[in-house]
Amino acid sequence: MSNLIRPGPFLRRVLFADAAVSAGVGALMAAGAAPLQGLLGLPAALLELAGLSLFPYAAYLIWIATRRAVPRAAVWVPIVLNVVWAADCLFVAFGGAYDPNRIGIGFLALHIVTVLAFAELEFTGLRRAAVAAQQGSASGAR
Repeated sequence: MSNLIRPGPFLRRVLFADAAVSAGVGALMAAGAAPLQGLLGLPAALLELAGLSLFPYAAYLIWIATRRAVPRAAVWVPIVLNVVWAADCLFVAFGGAYDPNRIGIGFLALHIVTVLAFAELEFTGLRRAAVAAQQGSASGAR
């Protein structure tokens, strides 16, 4: 079996949606870290760093979504990172290192639900993706 897949329309839409949400939330967290600190009970430095980390992630998702064919592992990357993000949010909420207030807990819970939904949708899209022919190019633009 080839390790290259052709992302179908469903997977492309999910990847673009994940990229848009990630970039939007990243901008909100990075630019609004100081006001969010008081609202959420989370340190501004954590919010800013987490927000900035979402920009390269969003760019990677766009890169995958615009390729004709990609290695199967390239789609596993956002699936795994979304699950890791959910685990990180659980740690921030309940790990004891931070003390988010109720709004902060809700903010983190929204992250958890959203990223796990994207992970599931990306996994579904990966299962639906057609295997690319052996001569397919993983780096070829759409």
